[in-house]
Amino acid sequence: MAVKKVFVSWDIPEIGIKMMEDAGLLVEVWKGNKPLTQEELIAKLRGFNVCLSLSIDKLDGTFFQQCAHLDVVSQFSVGYDNIDLSAASKAGIPLGNAPGAMTEATADIAFGLMIAASRKFFFMHQQIINGAWKVNPPQAFLGQELRGKTIGIFGMGKIGTEMARLCHQAYGMEVIYHNRHPLDHPLSFDAKYVSFDDLMAESDVLSVHAALSHSTQGIFDIKAFSKMKSTSIFINTSRGGLVVEEDLVSALKDKMIWGAGLDVTNPEPMRADHPLLMMENVCVLPHIGSATVEARAEMSRLAALNIIEFYKSGKVVHPIGQ
Repeated sequence: MAVKKVFVSWDIPEIGIKMMEDAGLLVEVWKGNKPLTQEELIAKLRGFNVCLSLSIDKLDGTFFQQCAHLDVVSQFSVGYDNIDLSAASKAGIPLGNAPGAMTEATADIAFGLMIAASRKFFFMHQQIINGAWKVNPPQAFLGQELRGKTIGIFGMGKIGTEMARLCHQAYGMEVIYHNRHPLDHPLSFDAKYVSFDDLMAESDVLSVHAALSHSTQGIFDIKAFSKMKSTSIFINTSRGGLVVEEDLVSALKDKMIWGAGLDVTNPEPMRADHPLLMMENVCVLPHIGSATVEARAEMSRLAALNIIEFYKSGKVVHPIGQ
């Protein structure tokens, strides 16, 4: 059998590359200083059997029409909203991802953003840089304490569960959550399933951990924000597309909600003069939820494992779209 060739769409940790090479696969990695365009990626893949993709790659109908020769696609991420699942299915190309690799890392970012927003870390740091730190009046720049508050989780999957656990154990926060269905397995802490409207109304901190889909696209709009407490903090480490960003700006300006912490925006990158970046009670990060040595290495390992196992058994270890 001819040696199978894998194209990795951008440089990833070495562990996955070595695994594939040790399994007898020929691997080529794009090591440019920016991602390939869709046209460039399609052109590169003409001589390859496998694409190990990133979530920034646009794998739509055009991609799968032009790359119908691929045996399998494995993605270096948990999310896969960049992939047209129906087009992949029509082309008969199995898909895999890397679930669970970034659970702790992303929950840590959500937890950190909650603390940072509650105490206005980013804005106060900028005051020092701007030379504005003179004297702090007794009632200026006040934040909120988190102990005993209610954390609401939208999407109680692995990351949402870890965020809830951190909040419960660190601050004794009450946990409520909303999924499409209540969980059918026990948790190590008490958590109450509530409706979406009750989640909005009862959360002191609302943390978003659901996947981007047709049903969640733009779900956090002005109508949703209007149901929240005026003292509440909104956290999003999932996907920017779940939020109508203009509505979030309005909700903060009109004091419908108190603050926000974001690791994801729409679009990405966020423009440098975006109003959210100028607000005292908002903290924004450049989508670094999985950016730890450990998480990225595990993502590389799992993405490679999908490919290796596919050529052994005909099935990926972590399938998506099935």
